[in-house]
Amino acid sequence: MVYENPSHGKAPEDSSKISGGKCNIPKGHFMVYVGEARKRYVIPLWYLKDPMFQELLNLVEDEFGFDQPNMGGQLIPCSEECFLGLTSALHHC
Repeated sequence: MVYENPSHGKAPEDSSKISGGKCNIPKGHFMVYVGEARKRYVIPLWYLKDPMFQELLNLVEDEFGFDQPNMGGQLIPCSEECFLGLTSALHHC
């Protein structure tokens, strides 16, 4: 299940705001920031095995690379609607 993690709002400027134990990520999940507003979502690790999600990550890598500022999660620069559509489709497969 994908859920928004609004406790911190936008991506922090540095990892010190996350590493202090303030960010609760359940075991087996990771955090991503989506869209221009960089809304934070916590998603399950099994998404990494899905071909559709892998394609999204390949597009992100091709366009932006993975050498991003340490925000405590991966930036996914697609629209929220696109991201939520993809994650919804993953749950209905």
